[in-house]
Amino acid sequence: MEWWFEVLPWLVAMLILIVMSGVFSGGEACLFSLRPADRASLAAGNRAQRLAARLLNESDRLLSAVLFWNLMINMTYFAVASIVSFRLDRISVAGSIWPFAFAAASLLMLILFSEMLPKTLAVLSGRSAAGFFAPPLALALRLVRPILPVLQAINLFSRRLIWPRFQPEPYLEIADLGRAIDASTSDAELVEQEQMVLNRIVALSSIRVDEWMRPRTRFVSFRPPVNWKDLEGRMTPSGYLLVTDPEGGDVCGTIDLMELYEMPAGNIDREAAPIVYLPWCATLADAFQQLYQLDRDVVAIVNEFGDTIGILTYEDILDAVFTDKPSRSARLMNRQPIESLGESVWQVTGVTALRQLASELDLPLPPTRSTTVAGVLQETLQRLPVEGDVAEWGPLAFRVVQSAGHNRLLVELKVKPGEPDRESTP
Repeated sequence: MEWWFEVLPWLVAMLILIVMSGVFSGGEACLFSLRPADRASLAAGNRAQRLAARLLNESDRLLSAVLFWNLMINMTYFAVASIVSFRLDRISVAGSIWPFAFAAASLLMLILFSEMLPKTLAVLSGRSAAGFFAPPLALALRLVRPILPVLQAINLFSRRLIWPRFQPEPYLEIADLGRAIDASTSDAELVEQEQMVLNRIVALSSIRVDEWMRPRTRFVSFRPPVNWKDLEGRMTPSGYLLVTDPEGGDVCGTIDLMELYEMPAGNIDREAAPIVYLPWCATLADAFQQLYQLDRDVVAIVNEFGDTIGILTYEDILDAVFTDKPSRSARLMNRQPIESLGESVWQVTGVTALRQLASELDLPLPPTRSTTVAGVLQETLQRLPVEGDVAEWGPLAFRVVQSAGHNRLLVELKVKPGEPDRESTP
């Protein structure tokens, strides 16, 4: 039995290394499997959960630290296992299979108890296990932080040396979604509807938020303190109570009135949730991603000076995806954006997007920085349009028939003589 006491310390060391490797593997799987809502809940939890939320804010460094320590622990584990195998080979009878059996068992133990089992349990536990894994991962990150720049530099150098032209593949393409739909159902009408929705989802990445937002003149905001009496018993146009800063300038908080089941006592602006800020040139896809990741409901659109020029709600984005013939005019003005008045004559609203106008009329339009009909008129006239104004822009002739503000503008539109229109195009 002397051989047993000889290898026992090494076996204890292997057991400790398995536990350490399991902590890093489980912690990686647990934290990086959390959804945005789980992360928001951790940020408002106890001390360990808040620590987990802070670790996820520097996910790149955390992942580098986890991989580094896991590699070091596993290399040490195999080194110790080799020492035990050599000692078993030295004290065993010639030709014995014990050293080989121990080496195979060591590998299986590592795979089962430091990879498969801890990762499975960690993912199943999710948010509740994050507080357990956060302290050891935070300590590991602190210990390895001084050499992280060196590791990242080596990683970047190796990628440029070995794969200088490496390009990441797209996560998902519209063709992949189309093939999945075709394989999932035989209902032609359902396939057509699903493909239409998928095309609209992809189109979110090409529609700017200023094309789809609710302009500042089309939503109601309140300066704190805000009381229920300020609403005068009416629902706001956006469905949200928008709270500005104390000076009454930019929107800084929101309350979803549809999800408010009881009226809080006192000033209700204290219940306001923070909103997301995006520049006017961001896309609907950017807005949706920010709202989803941060678990918010409203985006404030700001111009190059940082002033709020409009808002975009979660429902507005869903309207762009699921509504039949979505348009901002239908949402804000309860009327169609483009109405035919006869051959080559249409009436359009000021908020009609030029993208939608070009598609509806099947006409190529000149390049411009504006995104709406009202913007083109202001750009052409060099002032705010008033009733009776006429202007020409590319193949189109405009006549303002109603001017009650930027968002209540009605314009009569004609295709200039000699220009092809959609009805004469073969």
